[in-house]
Amino acid sequence: MTSQASFFGDAGASAPEAQTSDALPPGAPLAARMRPRTLDEFVGQEQLVGLGTALRSAIEQAALPSMILWGPPGSGKTTLARLIADASGSRFITLSAVSAGVSDLRRAIADARNAATTTKRRTILFIDEIHRFNKSQQDAVLPNVERGDITLIGATTENPSFEVNKALLSRSRVFVLASLSDAALGVIIDRALADPQRGFGGSVRLGPEARAKLIALAGGDARSALNALELAAQIAAVRSADAAIEPKDVEEAMQRRALRYDRAGDEHYDVISAFIKSLRDSDPDAGVYWLARMLEAGEDPMFIARRLVILSSEDVGLADPRALPLAVAAQQATHALGMPEALFPLTEATIYLALAPKSNSGLRAYAAAKQAVDEHGALAVPLHLRNAATNLMRTLGYGEGYQYAHDFAGAKVEQQHLPDGIEQMTFYKPGDAGWEATK
Repeated sequence: MTSQASFFGDAGASAPEAQTSDALPPGAPLAARMRPRTLDEFVGQEQLVGLGTALRSAIEQAALPSMILWGPPGSGKTTLARLIADASGSRFITLSAVSAGVSDLRRAIADARNAATTTKRRTILFIDEIHRFNKSQQDAVLPNVERGDITLIGATTENPSFEVNKALLSRSRVFVLASLSDAALGVIIDRALADPQRGFGGSVRLGPEARAKLIALAGGDARSALNALELAAQIAAVRSADAAIEPKDVEEAMQRRALRYDRAGDEHYDVISAFIKSLRDSDPDAGVYWLARMLEAGEDPMFIARRLVILSSEDVGLADPRALPLAVAAQQATHALGMPEALFPLTEATIYLALAPKSNSGLRAYAAAKQAVDEHGALAVPLHLRNAATNLMRTLGYGEGYQYAHDFAGAKVEQQHLPDGIEQMTFYKPGDAGWEATK
Protein backbone atom coordinates (compact mmCIF):
# COMPACT_ATOMS: atom_id res chain seq x y z
CA MET A 1 0.00 0.00 0.00
CA THR A 2 1.35 3.39 -0.94
CA SER A 3 2.33 5.51 2.01
CA GLN A 4 0.41 8.72 2.35
CA ALA A 5 2.41 10.85 4.76
CA SER A 6 1.67 13.48 7.27
CA PHE A 7 -1.04 15.15 9.12
CA PHE A 8 -0.75 16.98 12.34
CA GLY A 9 1.36 17.37 15.44
CA ASP A 10 0.83 18.32 19.04
CA ALA A 11 2.80 20.04 21.74
CA GLY A 12 5.23 17.87 23.65
CA ALA A 13 5.32 17.50 27.40
CA SER A 14 7.43 19.88 29.43
CA ALA A 15 9.28 17.08 31.16
CA PRO A 16 10.88 14.04 29.47
CA GLU A 17 8.56 11.11 29.30
CA ALA A 18 8.98 7.96 27.24
CA GLN A 19 5.93 7.03 25.24
CA THR A 20 4.47 3.85 26.67
CA SER A 21 0.87 3.86 25.43
CA ASP A 22 -1.24 5.44 22.74
CA ALA A 23 -4.39 5.19 24.85
CA LEU A 24 -6.32 8.46 24.90
CA PRO A 25 -8.35 9.77 27.81
CA PRO A 26 -12.15 9.79 27.59
CA GLY A 27 -13.43 12.76 25.64
CA ALA A 28 -10.19 13.25 23.71
CA PRO A 29 -10.56 15.72 20.80
CA LEU A 30 -11.37 14.36 17.35
CA ALA A 31 -7.97 15.53 16.09
CA ALA A 32 -6.22 13.38 18.69
CA ARG A 33 -8.45 10.37 18.07
CA MET A 34 -7.86 10.50 14.32
CA ARG A 35 -4.09 10.73 14.57
CA PRO A 36 -2.57 8.27 12.05
CA ARG A 37 -1.37 5.01 13.58
CA THR A 38 0.83 3.89 10.70
CA LEU A 39 2.66 5.48 7.80
CA ASP A 40 0.02 4.05 5.49
CA GLU A 41 -2.63 6.12 7.28
CA PHE A 42 -0.63 9.29 6.79
CA VAL A 43 -2.21 11.68 4.28
CA GLY A 44 -0.20 14.16 2.22
CA GLN A 45 3.61 14.61 2.13
CA GLU A 46 4.06 11.67 -0.27
CA GLN A 47 7.20 13.38 -1.56
CA LEU A 48 8.70 12.93 1.90
CA VAL A 49 7.72 9.48 3.15
CA GLY A 50 6.15 7.82 0.13
CA LEU A 51 7.50 4.47 -1.02
CA GLY A 52 11.05 4.75 -2.31
CA THR A 53 11.84 8.09 -0.69
CA ALA A 54 15.05 8.52 1.29
CA LEU A 55 13.27 9.04 4.60
CA ARG A 56 10.91 6.08 4.09
CA SER A 57 13.88 3.84 3.30
CA ALA A 58 15.74 5.05 6.38
CA ILE A 59 12.68 4.33 8.54
CA GLU A 60 12.21 0.84 7.11
CA GLN A 61 15.89 0.00 7.58
CA ALA A 62 16.00 1.55 11.08
CA ALA A 63 18.96 3.62 9.88
CA LEU A 64 17.65 6.88 11.19
CA PRO A 65 19.69 10.08 11.11
CA SER A 66 19.00 12.93 13.47
CA MET A 67 16.67 15.26 11.65
CA ILE A 68 14.81 18.55 11.65
CA LEU A 69 11.20 18.50 10.44
CA TRP A 70 10.38 21.94 9.07
CA GLY A 71 6.81 22.78 8.15
CA PRO A 72 3.74 24.85 8.99
CA PRO A 73 1.35 24.05 11.85
CA GLY A 74 -0.84 21.02 11.26
CA SER A 75 1.40 19.52 8.57
CA GLY A 76 2.30 16.45 10.61
CA LYS A 77 5.65 17.01 12.28
CA THR A 78 4.82 15.46 15.67
CA THR A 79 2.78 12.65 14.15
CA LEU A 80 5.60 11.77 11.78
CA ALA A 81 8.11 11.71 14.63
CA ARG A 82 5.90 9.32 16.62
CA LEU A 83 5.38 7.05 13.62
CA ILE A 84 9.12 6.99 12.96
CA ALA A 85 9.67 5.85 16.55
CA ASP A 86 6.99 3.15 16.25
CA ALA A 87 8.22 1.89 12.88
CA SER A 88 11.81 1.66 14.07
CA GLY A 89 11.00 0.14 17.47
CA SER A 90 12.55 3.09 19.25
CA ARG A 91 11.69 4.63 22.58
CA PHE A 92 10.11 8.07 22.20
CA ILE A 93 10.76 10.97 24.56
CA THR A 94 9.13 14.30 23.82
CA LEU A 95 10.01 17.77 25.06
CA SER A 96 8.52 21.14 24.24
CA ALA A 97 11.11 23.87 23.75
CA VAL A 98 8.52 26.36 25.01
CA SER A 99 8.74 25.03 28.57
CA ALA A 100 11.71 22.65 28.81
CA GLY A 101 15.13 23.70 30.06
CA VAL A 102 18.65 22.28 30.11
CA SER A 103 17.84 20.20 33.20
CA ASP A 104 14.99 18.52 31.30
CA LEU A 105 17.37 17.77 28.45
CA ARG A 106 19.91 16.25 30.79
CA ARG A 107 17.30 14.00 32.41
CA ALA A 108 16.06 12.86 29.02
CA ILE A 109 19.57 12.06 27.85
CA ALA A 110 20.40 10.20 31.06
CA ASP A 111 17.20 8.19 30.60
CA ALA A 112 18.22 7.40 27.01
CA ARG A 113 21.68 6.22 28.07
CA ASN A 114 20.22 4.00 30.76
CA ALA A 115 17.76 2.46 28.31
CA ALA A 116 20.54 1.82 25.79
CA THR A 117 22.44 -0.11 28.46
CA THR A 118 19.54 -2.06 29.94
CA THR A 119 17.24 -2.66 26.96
CA LYS A 120 19.55 -2.03 23.98
CA ARG A 121 16.84 0.19 22.44
CA ARG A 122 17.42 3.40 20.58
CA THR A 123 15.81 6.54 22.01
CA ILE A 124 14.34 9.21 19.79
CA LEU A 125 14.30 12.59 21.53
CA PHE A 126 11.64 14.74 19.94
CA ILE A 127 11.92 18.47 20.61
CA ASP A 128 8.84 20.38 19.51
CA GLU A 129 9.40 24.00 18.44
CA ILE A 130 13.17 23.51 18.63
CA HIS A 131 13.66 27.02 17.24
CA ARG A 132 12.60 28.33 20.65
CA PHE A 133 15.66 26.77 22.32
CA ASN A 134 18.44 29.30 22.81
CA LYS A 135 22.04 28.58 21.78
CA SER A 136 23.09 27.09 25.13
CA GLN A 137 20.11 24.72 25.11
CA GLN A 138 20.85 23.59 21.57
CA ASP A 139 24.53 23.22 22.46
CA ALA A 140 23.54 20.90 25.32
CA VAL A 141 22.04 18.46 22.80
CA LEU A 142 24.96 18.48 20.36
CA PRO A 143 27.49 16.15 22.06
CA ASN A 144 24.83 13.53 22.70
CA VAL A 145 23.79 13.57 19.06
CA GLU A 146 27.44 13.15 18.08
CA ARG A 147 27.92 10.25 20.55
CA GLY A 148 24.77 8.52 19.40
CA ASP A 149 23.15 8.61 22.85
CA ILE A 150 19.97 9.85 21.18
CA THR A 151 18.50 10.30 17.75
CA LEU A 152 17.22 13.84 17.65
CA ILE A 153 14.07 14.83 15.81
CA GLY A 154 13.38 18.53 16.06
CA ALA A 155 10.21 20.17 14.80
CA THR A 156 10.04 23.79 13.75
CA THR A 157 7.80 26.19 11.88
CA GLU A 158 10.76 28.53 11.34
CA ASN A 159 13.52 28.31 8.75
CA PRO A 160 16.16 26.11 10.46
CA SER A 161 18.91 27.90 8.53
CA PHE A 162 18.32 30.89 10.79
CA GLU A 163 16.88 29.35 13.95
CA VAL A 164 18.90 26.17 14.57
CA ASN A 165 22.49 26.09 15.77
CA LYS A 166 24.75 25.62 12.73
CA ALA A 167 26.71 22.79 14.39
CA LEU A 168 23.52 20.96 15.28
CA LEU A 169 22.08 21.60 11.83
CA SER A 170 25.17 20.16 10.16
CA ARG A 171 24.66 16.88 12.04
CA SER A 172 20.99 16.61 11.08
CA ARG A 173 18.99 16.07 7.93
CA VAL A 174 16.35 18.69 7.20
CA PHE A 175 13.04 17.40 5.86
CA VAL A 176 10.50 19.96 4.65
CA LEU A 177 6.78 19.37 5.16
CA ALA A 178 4.24 21.38 3.18
CA SER A 179 0.77 22.56 4.09
CA LEU A 180 -1.68 19.85 3.20
CA SER A 181 -3.45 20.12 -0.14
CA ASP A 182 -7.21 20.46 -0.39
CA ALA A 183 -7.40 16.86 -1.61
CA ALA A 184 -5.43 15.61 1.40
CA LEU A 185 -7.62 17.57 3.80
CA GLY A 186 -10.66 16.10 2.11
CA VAL A 187 -9.38 12.58 2.73
CA ILE A 188 -8.79 13.35 6.40
CA ILE A 189 -12.23 14.93 6.86
CA ASP A 190 -14.02 12.08 5.08
CA ARG A 191 -12.13 9.52 7.14
CA ALA A 192 -13.15 11.25 10.38
CA LEU A 193 -16.78 11.32 9.29
CA ALA A 194 -16.78 7.62 8.41
CA ASP A 195 -14.52 5.97 11.03
CA PRO A 196 -16.77 4.07 13.47
CA GLN A 197 -14.19 3.68 16.26
CA ARG A 198 -12.35 7.00 16.31
CA GLY A 199 -14.55 9.30 14.25
CA PHE A 200 -18.25 9.94 13.80
CA GLY A 201 -19.10 6.61 12.17
CA GLY A 202 -21.52 8.19 9.71
CA SER A 203 -23.57 9.92 12.41
CA VAL A 204 -22.61 13.41 11.20
CA ARG A 205 -23.55 14.76 7.77
CA LEU A 206 -21.41 17.34 5.98
CA GLY A 207 -22.79 18.81 2.77
CA PRO A 208 -20.58 19.66 -0.25
CA GLU A 209 -20.67 23.42 0.37
CA ALA A 210 -19.86 23.05 4.06
CA ARG A 211 -17.09 20.59 3.23
CA ALA A 212 -15.56 23.02 0.72
CA LYS A 213 -15.81 25.84 3.27
CA LEU A 214 -14.11 23.72 5.93
CA ILE A 215 -11.24 22.84 3.61
CA ALA A 216 -10.81 26.45 2.51
CA LEU A 217 -10.75 27.89 6.01
CA ALA A 218 -8.46 25.17 7.39
CA GLY A 219 -5.66 26.51 5.22
CA GLY A 220 -3.75 23.23 4.88
CA ASP A 221 -3.89 22.51 8.61
CA ALA A 222 -5.42 19.09 9.41
CA ARG A 223 -5.67 19.75 13.13
CA SER A 224 -7.55 22.98 12.43
CA ALA A 225 -9.89 21.17 10.06
CA LEU A 226 -10.73 18.40 12.54
CA ASN A 227 -11.14 20.75 15.49
CA ALA A 228 -13.50 22.90 13.45
CA LEU A 229 -15.38 19.84 12.17
CA GLU A 230 -15.96 18.64 15.72
CA LEU A 231 -17.18 22.06 16.87
CA ALA A 232 -19.36 22.53 13.78
CA ALA A 233 -21.01 19.17 14.48
CA GLN A 234 -21.84 20.36 18.00
CA ILE A 235 -23.28 23.61 16.63
CA ALA A 236 -25.43 21.75 14.09
CA ALA A 237 -26.69 19.36 16.77
CA VAL A 238 -28.22 22.29 18.66
CA ARG A 239 -30.75 22.68 15.82
CA SER A 240 -31.61 18.97 15.83
CA ALA A 241 -29.89 15.68 16.52
CA ASP A 242 -29.71 14.75 12.82
CA ALA A 243 -29.04 18.22 11.37
CA ALA A 244 -26.41 18.39 8.62
CA ILE A 245 -23.46 20.70 9.10
CA GLU A 246 -24.01 23.86 7.05
CA PRO A 247 -21.45 26.41 5.79
CA LYS A 248 -22.55 28.88 8.49
CA ASP A 249 -21.76 26.23 11.13
CA VAL A 250 -18.25 25.86 9.75
CA GLU A 251 -17.77 29.64 9.72
CA GLU A 252 -18.98 29.92 13.30
CA ALA A 253 -16.70 27.08 14.39
CA MET A 254 -13.71 28.72 12.75
CA GLN A 255 -14.63 32.12 14.17
CA ARG A 256 -14.82 30.76 17.68
CA ARG A 257 -11.55 28.94 17.27
CA ALA A 258 -9.46 31.55 15.48
CA LEU A 259 -11.27 34.85 14.93
CA ARG A 260 -11.89 34.01 11.25
CA TYR A 261 -8.15 34.09 10.65
CA ASP A 262 -6.74 31.35 8.43
CA ARG A 263 -2.98 31.55 8.62
CA ALA A 264 -2.37 30.24 5.12
CA GLY A 265 -5.37 31.66 3.24
CA ASP A 266 -6.91 34.94 2.14
CA GLU A 267 -7.62 36.20 5.66
CA HIS A 268 -3.96 35.86 6.56
CA TYR A 269 -2.90 38.05 3.65
CA ASP A 270 -5.78 40.48 4.04
CA VAL A 271 -5.02 41.18 7.70
CA ILE A 272 -1.27 41.56 7.28
CA SER A 273 -1.96 43.87 4.32
CA ALA A 274 -4.28 45.99 6.46
CA PHE A 275 -1.63 46.08 9.19
CA ILE A 276 1.16 47.25 6.89
CA LYS A 277 -0.99 49.83 5.11
CA SER A 278 -2.22 51.26 8.41
CA LEU A 279 1.38 51.84 9.53
CA ARG A 280 2.33 53.24 6.13
CA ASP A 281 -0.60 55.68 6.45
CA SER A 282 0.56 56.71 9.97
CA ASP A 283 -2.50 55.33 11.82
CA PRO A 284 -1.26 53.87 15.15
CA ASP A 285 -4.74 52.89 16.35
CA ALA A 286 -5.47 50.77 13.30
CA GLY A 287 -1.95 49.35 13.45
CA VAL A 288 -2.39 48.14 17.03
CA TYR A 289 -5.87 46.77 16.24
CA TRP A 290 -4.61 44.63 13.34
CA LEU A 291 -1.63 43.55 15.45
CA ALA A 292 -4.03 42.34 18.16
CA ARG A 293 -6.15 40.56 15.53
CA MET A 294 -3.14 38.58 14.38
CA LEU A 295 -1.66 37.77 17.78
CA GLU A 296 -4.98 36.77 19.35
CA ALA A 297 -5.69 34.51 16.36
CA GLY A 298 -2.39 32.69 16.84
CA GLU A 299 -0.23 34.27 14.15
CA ASP A 300 3.49 33.56 14.48
CA PRO A 301 4.91 36.66 16.24
CA MET A 302 8.18 36.30 14.33
CA PHE A 303 6.30 36.69 11.05
CA ILE A 304 4.93 40.01 12.32
CA ALA A 305 8.35 41.08 13.57
CA ARG A 306 9.91 40.41 10.17
CA ARG A 307 7.22 42.50 8.49
CA LEU A 308 8.00 45.39 10.86
CA VAL A 309 11.69 45.19 9.92
CA ILE A 310 10.76 45.32 6.23
CA LEU A 311 8.43 48.28 6.76
CA SER A 312 11.05 50.18 8.74
CA SER A 313 13.31 50.13 5.66
CA GLU A 314 10.76 50.19 2.87
CA ASP A 315 8.34 52.82 4.13
CA VAL A 316 10.07 54.79 6.92
CA GLY A 317 13.55 54.53 5.51
CA LEU A 318 15.85 57.51 5.81
CA ALA A 319 13.09 59.79 7.04
CA ASP A 320 13.93 58.26 10.45
CA PRO A 321 17.16 56.20 10.49
CA ARG A 322 16.33 55.05 14.04
CA ALA A 323 13.36 53.04 12.77
CA LEU A 324 15.35 50.10 11.42
CA PRO A 325 17.43 49.53 14.60
CA LEU A 326 14.26 49.74 16.68
CA ALA A 327 12.44 47.23 14.46
CA VAL A 328 15.42 44.85 14.55
CA ALA A 329 15.52 45.17 18.34
CA ALA A 330 11.81 44.32 18.45
CA GLN A 331 12.44 41.26 16.28
CA GLN A 332 15.26 40.08 18.55
CA ALA A 333 13.18 40.70 21.68
CA THR A 334 10.28 38.76 20.17
CA HIS A 335 12.58 35.85 19.42
CA ALA A 336 14.02 35.88 22.94
CA LEU A 337 10.74 36.34 24.80
CA GLY A 338 8.11 34.48 22.82
CA MET A 339 4.44 35.01 23.53
CA PRO A 340 2.77 36.49 25.46
CA GLU A 341 5.56 38.90 26.47
CA ALA A 342 6.50 39.55 22.83
CA LEU A 343 3.37 41.65 22.50
CA PHE A 344 5.18 44.49 24.29
CA PRO A 345 8.07 45.04 21.83
CA LEU A 346 5.75 44.36 18.90
CA THR A 347 3.24 46.96 20.08
CA GLU A 348 5.98 49.49 20.79
CA ALA A 349 7.49 49.03 17.33
CA THR A 350 4.05 49.20 15.70
CA ILE A 351 3.24 52.54 17.32
CA TYR A 352 6.69 54.00 16.66
CA LEU A 353 6.66 53.06 12.98
CA ALA A 354 3.13 54.38 12.53
CA LEU A 355 4.12 57.76 14.00
CA ALA A 356 7.47 57.98 12.20
CA PRO A 357 7.85 60.17 9.09
CA LYS A 358 7.77 58.15 5.88
CA SER A 359 10.10 57.92 2.89
CA ASN A 360 10.54 55.29 0.20
CA SER A 361 13.58 56.97 -1.34
CA GLY A 362 15.65 53.82 -0.80
CA LEU A 363 13.19 51.74 -2.79
CA ARG A 364 13.00 54.35 -5.54
CA ALA A 365 16.78 54.63 -5.71
CA TYR A 366 17.25 50.88 -6.01
CA ALA A 367 14.50 50.57 -8.64
CA ALA A 368 16.15 53.30 -10.74
CA ALA A 369 19.58 51.68 -10.41
CA LYS A 370 18.16 48.26 -11.34
CA GLN A 371 16.56 49.77 -14.42
CA ALA A 372 19.95 51.16 -15.46
CA VAL A 373 21.53 47.73 -14.96
CA ASP A 374 18.76 46.08 -17.00
CA GLU A 375 19.06 48.60 -19.81
CA HIS A 376 22.85 48.97 -20.02
CA GLY A 377 24.11 45.59 -18.82
CA ALA A 378 27.46 45.07 -17.07
CA LEU A 379 29.26 48.29 -17.91
CA ALA A 380 33.00 48.42 -17.29
CA VAL A 381 34.26 49.72 -13.95
CA PRO A 382 36.17 53.01 -14.50
CA LEU A 383 39.92 52.33 -14.48
CA HIS A 384 40.66 54.74 -11.62
CA LEU A 385 38.24 52.81 -9.34
CA ARG A 386 39.78 49.40 -10.04
CA ASN A 387 42.08 47.74 -7.54
CA ALA A 388 45.68 47.64 -8.78
CA ALA A 389 46.70 44.40 -7.09
CA THR A 390 49.60 43.51 -9.43
CA ASN A 391 52.24 45.30 -11.51
CA LEU A 392 50.44 44.27 -14.68
CA MET A 393 47.27 45.92 -13.46
CA ARG A 394 49.13 49.10 -12.64
CA THR A 395 50.72 49.03 -16.11
CA LEU A 396 47.25 48.80 -17.60
CA GLY A 397 46.17 51.91 -15.70
CA TYR A 398 44.23 50.31 -12.88
CA GLY A 399 43.83 52.81 -10.03
CA GLU A 400 45.52 55.61 -11.93
CA GLY A 401 44.24 59.05 -10.92
CA TYR A 402 42.16 57.76 -8.01
CA GLN A 403 41.58 60.46 -5.38
CA TYR A 404 41.64 59.10 -1.81
CA ALA A 405 38.70 60.58 0.13
CA HIS A 406 40.61 61.05 3.38
CA ASP A 407 43.03 63.39 1.66
CA PHE A 408 40.22 65.89 1.26
CA ALA A 409 39.38 66.57 4.93
CA GLY A 410 35.90 65.12 4.74
CA ALA A 411 34.86 67.08 1.66
CA LYS A 412 32.97 65.32 -1.11
CA VAL A 413 35.38 63.93 -3.71
CA GLU A 414 34.46 65.04 -7.20
CA GLN A 415 35.47 62.12 -9.40
CA GLN A 416 33.55 59.76 -11.67
CA HIS A 417 32.08 56.77 -9.80
CA LEU A 418 29.55 55.49 -12.32
CA PRO A 419 30.55 53.71 -15.55
CA ASP A 420 30.94 55.58 -18.82
CA GLY A 421 27.61 56.08 -20.49
CA ILE A 422 25.58 56.57 -17.32
CA GLU A 423 27.97 58.81 -15.40
CA GLN A 424 25.43 61.63 -15.20
CA MET A 425 22.52 59.56 -13.93
CA THR A 426 20.93 60.24 -10.53
CA PHE A 427 19.24 57.40 -8.69
CA TYR A 428 18.81 58.68 -5.12
CA LYS A 429 16.42 61.59 -4.63
CA PRO A 430 15.95 62.55 -0.94
CA GLY A 431 12.45 62.63 0.47
CA ASP A 432 10.98 65.74 2.03
CA ALA A 433 10.18 64.35 5.50
CA GLY A 434 12.12 63.84 8.72
CA TRP A 435 15.90 63.39 8.83
CA GLU A 436 16.16 63.01 5.07
CA ALA A 437 14.68 66.45 4.44
CA THR A 438 17.71 68.04 6.15
CA LYS A 439 20.19 66.46 3.75
